[in-house]
Amino acid sequence: MTLAETIYQRSLMLPEAAAQEALDFIEFLNQRYGVTQTMPLDTDGDAATYDAWFMAQVQQAIDDPRPGIPADVARQHFAARRDSLRQQTQDK
Repeated sequence: MTLAETIYQRSLMLPEAAAQEALDFIEFLNQRYGVTQTMPLDTDGDAATYDAWFMAQVQQAIDDPRPGIPADVARQHFAARRDSLRQQTQDK
């Protein structure tokens, strides 16, 4: 099983709120590391092509010279974002 498949399989076991938190964190990492490239659409289920793309994204993040963001800071940031979104949804 590839790393991406492992991440996906584990995400399926999470409660909805935790899965949303995981997705938020992935989006945070994309922003943090300047990842703008989307997954290639022409893979047609080709695992090798997807793995190469995924590993390039991981390497780009590893090579990023900017300082890291502590996990607790990221969690607090996204907890505040989720709370704000929940509040906006409830106000409608």
